[in-house]
Amino acid sequence: MSLFLQNVSVTISNFVLVGLIEIESFRYLCAPLALALFSITLFMSSMIVYITWTEKSLHEPMYIFICILVINGMLGNLSYYPKLIIDLLSRCSTISFTGCFFQSFCIQLYVVGELFLFTVMAYDRYLAVGHPLRYHNLMTNFTPLIISLAIYIFILVTITVGVLLTLRLTFCEVNINNIYCEIAELQRLACNDITVNIIYGLILTFSTIIACLLVIIYSYIRTIVICLKLSRESSQKAIHTLLTHILSFSIYIVTLLFISLRSRINWGSVSTNFHVIIALIGSTIVSTANPLIYGIRTKALREKIVCNLQKMVGKTK
Repeated sequence: MSLFLQNVSVTISNFVLVGLIEIESFRYLCAPLALALFSITLFMSSMIVYITWTEKSLHEPMYIFICILVINGMLGNLSYYPKLIIDLLSRCSTISFTGCFFQSFCIQLYVVGELFLFTVMAYDRYLAVGHPLRYHNLMTNFTPLIISLAIYIFILVTITVGVLLTLRLTFCEVNINNIYCEIAELQRLACNDITVNIIYGLILTFSTIIACLLVIIYSYIRTIVICLKLSRESSQKAIHTLLTHILSFSIYIVTLLFISLRSRINWGSVSTNFHVIIALIGSTIVSTANPLIYGIRTKALREKIVCNLQKMVGKTK
């Protein structure tokens, strides 16, 4: 593999991120904005992880899943935000061959991981509402960790296969119409046939999305039906938790479909600016949504976050 990588890199050692060139004139606006969003998201995510880890009252499957979801988002942010900020400030618009594939791998890991985590979180809420007496037997505090480990092993294997299929290609172009690397973008630059890549990508993507959506929709419907039979207080609490999950998942799925649509648009029919704007909006919304939504709408987390912030402010005075 390393020999093959070296042979390819003789021809192409760097890719050009055209999106960075397009927004270069706005770099002094985009860089501070990206840094602010990255800092706020990282701070909120770190607070949620820290509070979930240290507060014994939050050592429950629901909060553990939220914590894992937030960690997944942190890894996603780290895969492109730091480089984006540095590139904007240094006026650099290139990325190394290895760096591009590594970034593509990390972004895919984050995106697919998000979908699977939303799926198991929806099913977890259904179990909590539908089987309250058996819930702690069905979902112990170790279960989210085991499920998450299984999810990431599956994702790592499937994404690695996709990356290896792309690595075998020969690239005739270096211009990537985005601010970060994507496997789909790299395949577009290939000289040789990418039929195998497309078939593998379509089968994996559609089977994953359909399976996850079926589980999520089933869990939502069953949870809502059960909530209608509960007492008003229990029903309101369950519905509030469900709505928080639906809000966060809706933002994710709409943004994902929006970005996927962008990659299907004929490159000659719209300007590069359009693709850059979509990529910026998509990455910003998805990365900041989860810690803010769960940090604000989840009462236990919100109270602990406020309490910790008050302590931090008190120490600085």
